[in-house]
Amino acid sequence: MVNDQAERLRQRLNSLKTQAKSIAVMSGKGGVGKSNFSLNFSLALQKENKRVLLFDLDIGMGNIDILIGESSKYSIVDFFQKDLSLSDIISTGPDGLEYISGGSGLGTIFKLDETKFQRFLQQLDLLFKVYDYIIFDMGAGISEDSLRFLLSVDEIIVITTPEPTSMTDAYSAIKHVCLNHPTIPFSIVVNRAFNKKVGDSTYSRFAQTITQFLSRQVSLLGIIPDDSTIMKAVIDQKPVLLYQPNCQASKALITISKDFIRTKSTDVEVVDSTPFISKLKNFFMKGR
Repeated sequence: MVNDQAERLRQRLNSLKTQAKSIAVMSGKGGVGKSNFSLNFSLALQKENKRVLLFDLDIGMGNIDILIGESSKYSIVDFFQKDLSLSDIISTGPDGLEYISGGSGLGTIFKLDETKFQRFLQQLDLLFKVYDYIIFDMGAGISEDSLRFLLSVDEIIVITTPEPTSMTDAYSAIKHVCLNHPTIPFSIVVNRAFNKKVGDSTYSRFAQTITQFLSRQVSLLGIIPDDSTIMKAVIDQKPVLLYQPNCQASKALITISKDFIRTKSTDVEVVDSTPFISKLKNFFMKGR
């Protein structure tokens, strides 16, 4: 099965002429639905005929396996410890979604020896030529490792809820990134909004704070209602988009994915190395 997966990716690599867009999904704190959004957003993009790879970067604490009720045979840990290729450790989840599990037992990838890290970059660079989107589901908060990934991606999606603590923590996370990268684009998703008015008000206050204190503009990607169907889907370990496609949350996710595709072009000419890979390599070399 591993060899079949790798062969399929090689065939795609030979036929594609696009470069994946790198997207990080982050939140200021845990428990706001970040991983759930990453999973369902990936599925929604795939329903729009986009090639998507979901990469669980909450290494050791990943939630994607739990949310889909499966246990991946391999994870990112196996790439480093068993010398597998990245294509070898890609799992296939619901609706054919391809993802890489976060696994456990690996504290940081930036403290690996240079040979292993360079191999990781080379393999990841190949994947950028296979997919339209690579979505990194980040851990809650910001660590030294996650900041390097956040500073390398094309765009960051920030998940917040109307709760003041969620908004405060999301603001702190954005501020941390902005201090190191003043131009990276942020899109905001307001999750668990009681209604559209609450969602719009939450975004308006949040964006105003970002503009006032960080002199940055952020855009609203979408509002996801506080839909009890989401919790039912989580308990049953199924993505809500597949569990109940016609519920309010699923409809919101489909709208978000369509709006995202309409406003974000992925038709980028393939180059020898993606900007993401180059940036990540520079961060690694600086830390040596």
